[in-house]
Amino acid sequence: MPVVEVNLPDELLVEFEQLVDEEFLSEEQAVEELLSMGMDAYGAPVDEEDAVQSDFVQSAQNNLFDTAGDPGGLDDDVL
Repeated sequence: MPVVEVNLPDELLVEFEQLVDEEFLSEEQAVEELLSMGMDAYGAPVDEEDAVQSDFVQSAQNNLFDTAGDPGGLDDDVL
């Protein structure tokens, strides 16, 4: 796994350490999850294959419809 070095202002480091203590198991997990969430929010696809899969999933979701309101009856089905 690649190693990345980051210089943070003291105030941001204190906030990060508090967040790690409250929400994450380790600093490594916090960095990985926060970077992933930031990249998702920024809209930058991490991997081309993931972007294609996301387009496929979104397309499939657009083709779904909700039948919970009125599923119809057997008499409504005519071949």
